Amino acid sequence: MRVLRRAILTGGHRADFRVIEFSVQSNHIHLIVEADGADRLARGMIGLEVRMARRLNRALGRRGRLFAERYHSRALRTPTEVRNAIRYVILNHRHHSSPRGASGRCSQTAALDPCSSAVWFDGWKVPLQAREAWQRELLALPRPTATATVWLLTVGWKRRGLLDRGESPGPAGRVSRGRVSGAT
Repeated sequence: MRVLRRAILTGGHRADFRVIEFSVQSNHIHLIVEADGADRLARGMIGLEVRMARRLNRALGRRGRLFAERYHSRALRTPTEVRNAIRYVILNHRHHSSPRGASGRCSQTAALDPCSSAVWFDGWKVPLQAREAWQRELLALPRPTATATVWLLTVGWKRRGLLDRGESPGPAGRVSRGRVSGAT
């Protein structure tokens, strides 16, 4: 996770492409991103995939392709779609079946997933109080995600209500400038 968080931090913060939220599952990654159009989204995703693959291959002592296929995306256009996408991405650990424990690993049963951007997320109904050691450790690190700039991600989705950590995940998503879409 340290390698992936660092790749997102260094590759997901450009003026035309920003990773806003993420969740790493056992065999895929969910992202919510902003991009200045389809071309910037494609270039940003390719760059991010390359950065993640190179760093993970180096850390694991392996070579070759890491991602089996291209990303999938879906444009999100309404506050409800964006809220559902955020909920899906940062609470997705509950949706997947293999339980994994804390200490750097994702958890299916924990309210927050250490393999996501949930601890840095500022849209919770009840603000996060970092009670667990892993939460304090993550919050001491630089935030790997960028701050949202589009209305749908800054204000729009909140009109449908802030998120409760007990909610179930909903449909996936990603955001591009002036519109929102989903990348998995």
